[in-house]
Order: sequence, then C-alpha cells, then structure tokens
Amino acid sequence: MIIIAIDPSLRSTGFAVLEKTGGKIRALDYGIVKNRASLRQSACLVAIRERIAAVIASHAPECAVFEGVIFVQSHRTAITLGAARGAALVAAAEKGLPIYEYAPRRVKQSVVGRGAAQKNQVAFMVRVLLGLAATPEADAADALAVGITHFQTADSVRVGAAKFDEI
Repeated sequence: MIIIAIDPSLRSTGFAVLEKTGGKIRALDYGIVKNRASLRQSACLVAIRERIAAVIASHAPECAVFEGVIFVQSHRTAITLGAARGAALVAAAEKGLPIYEYAPRRVKQSVVGRGAAQKNQVAFMVRVLLGLAATPEADAADALAVGITHFQTADSVRVGAAKFDEI
C-alpha cells in the first residue's frame, strides 16, 4: 500500500510518500513545499496544490493522510493554516483519494511514545524507524510521522483517525 502524508503550512508544507509491504514501511519520497515570505498567500496556496498534485500523480497513492489542526491562539494563524490545509486537501480530493486525519498528539505518541514530544525527537525517531541516512527537516519529518501513524493503526478500524468525508 502506498500513501501520501501531509503536514500543511502556508510557508513550509511537509509531504511524504510511504509504502508498506510485508510489514515493512519505507519512504519513497518526502520533502517540503517551501514558499518564500515575499510570496502572496494566494500564490502559496497554488504552489501547495500544484506540488501535492504532482507528487500524487507521480506515486499514485491509495489514500491521503493529514496531520490534524493544532490549537492556535490567533484566529489569523488558524485561517492561514486552514487555507494551506485546504489547498492540499483539494489536490487529494481531485484524485478521489480517501482522506484521513490524525491529531498531532496521537502522531507524536505513535512515533515517539509521548504525546508531548518535541519536533527534534519526532525527526530522530522517524529517521530510526525508516532507516534514513539523514534526519529529515522538521516539516518533512512530521509528514513522515503522520504516515507511520497511519500504517501503525489497525486497518479495519482507524483508531484515532477521522475520515475527512465523515467529519
């Protein structure tokens, strides 16, 4: 099974394509959609949608997995994060992919063993679990962690996952 996992953000959207065969999970592709601070928000959203759509077209995943929205104190930040998330969701929805979501705390707990783990701990454990040569950048590591969480969750009942169309 091949999946695409996404950690949305306007300036630095992490993505990962993972495959699970015979109980082993491996990373096929991962990276970050980086948008310069000088780029208008609307251009960032287009870039996110286009890059995620290209990754989906290249790897033909069976589903898309997103890190859920975190609590933010600023409504402006929440709206911006929601817009970035929406751009990535559209890319997945256009291909008819089932979409799943995992809470950030659940992802950290799944990969590190603690729901309050720091970003560097998540990145380190992702490197170890996937046998990567180098520790991935934080946003890519977060996407990889979301994908690992999806695979570690029972297939019949996705405990801790919300299917997007059922929200």
